[in-house]
Amino acid sequence: MDTIHYLSGFGNEHASEAIPGALPVGQNTPQRVAFGLYAEQISGTAFTAPRGENRRTWFYRLRPSATHPPYRRTEARHLRSGPFDEVPPTPNRLRWNPHPLPTEPTTFIEGLFTMGGNGSPAIGAGAAVHVYAANTSMVDTAFFNADGELLIVPQSGTLRIVTEMGVLRVPPGHVALIPRGVRMRVELPDGPVRGYICENYGASFRLPELGPIGANGLANPRDFLAPTASYEDVERPTRLVQKFQGHLWETTLDHSPFDVVAWHGTHVPYAYDLARFNTINTVSFDHPDPSIFTVLTSPSETPGTANCDFVIFPPRWMVAEHTFRPPWFHRNVMSEMMGLVHGVYDAKADQFVPGGVSLHNCMSAHGPDRKTYETAVAADLAPRKIDNTLAFMFETRWVIAPTSAAMESATLQSDYDACWGELRKAQVPTKEGSTP
Repeated sequence: MDTIHYLSGFGNEHASEAIPGALPVGQNTPQRVAFGLYAEQISGTAFTAPRGENRRTWFYRLRPSATHPPYRRTEARHLRSGPFDEVPPTPNRLRWNPHPLPTEPTTFIEGLFTMGGNGSPAIGAGAAVHVYAANTSMVDTAFFNADGELLIVPQSGTLRIVTEMGVLRVPPGHVALIPRGVRMRVELPDGPVRGYICENYGASFRLPELGPIGANGLANPRDFLAPTASYEDVERPTRLVQKFQGHLWETTLDHSPFDVVAWHGTHVPYAYDLARFNTINTVSFDHPDPSIFTVLTSPSETPGTANCDFVIFPPRWMVAEHTFRPPWFHRNVMSEMMGLVHGVYDAKADQFVPGGVSLHNCMSAHGPDRKTYETAVAADLAPRKIDNTLAFMFETRWVIAPTSAAMESATLQSDYDACWGELRKAQVPTKEGSTP
């Protein structure tokens, strides 16, 4: 296993050089960059975005990224983008079994399957949810997404993600955040992989404000790890694929695009170990809204209403007194798409398995199934640790419209509603003088 070094801190102004002296000091574009390198900026936000939100990085590379022939459209397979209008959005609650691993050689790009989404890359708002299943490393191929950033959540198998800034290693239980436009190559050092992706068309993901929690808690900035400069000086044909306005386009370079010798900036990829999340929970009664488990948020123009939130349900202690402890029955103005990395989700005892997906759209009533409910109301409320679970949710302000491929998939469960149909009617005494 190769040794990978990281830089610490979400949103920091990072700097790294693979060769001493390659990074200019005191300016971005000297007349002559050391070693004849080319200075090039990638901007993830508008030039005039507020300083705290501005995202840009300067590269010092063997060749400018502009040296490529024209792009041409290429097959997107099951990858889709907004507007999601293939089938009408449904108010029905939906759940899918895990996407099957491929039997033919399939790379990360080829293994992308869009479950649904909202908004559109053309308007710069909304999000798409994909799953991936692959068994072959990308070789002499690179990919970047011009439509949005990618939040990658492995469920099975480790990803080794080579980026222009360096290398990230992302096993299950970790996530990777790849900014818009950053080129990457996904390798599979341990064999087949499966997982989830949130493609964010809107404002860049950031850490949520902590409010009354104070200065510490939830995801701490120092636990997000950025790569260190590591370049390839390789001269052989390389396929470069980009996602642009919902379609895949490709061109062929005569060299590796991972030729950045030094860089500095804030528009950088990150890896994050979800076990580092400092979970906050009640120590008295009831329990907080699931927003207390937010790792990253993409805000909208409406304060407090996210374009998309990434929320996790990790191992944690449950100590609430005289309280129904699983997630309660609920109808939400926000739309929720959930996944399960490992273990059991504490609101669903049956049929929601690692690699599966569920969708509860705006105002779709949902909550614990019968088995979970009956166990919870009869439980001895001693302190208990939930330690075999890692579920998550992509929650968004707009309705998530599934793709036609998702609705026609053999993995779609036809009997999901049955888990609530078995709940018994409450036995309320008849009021004296009233008609039963």
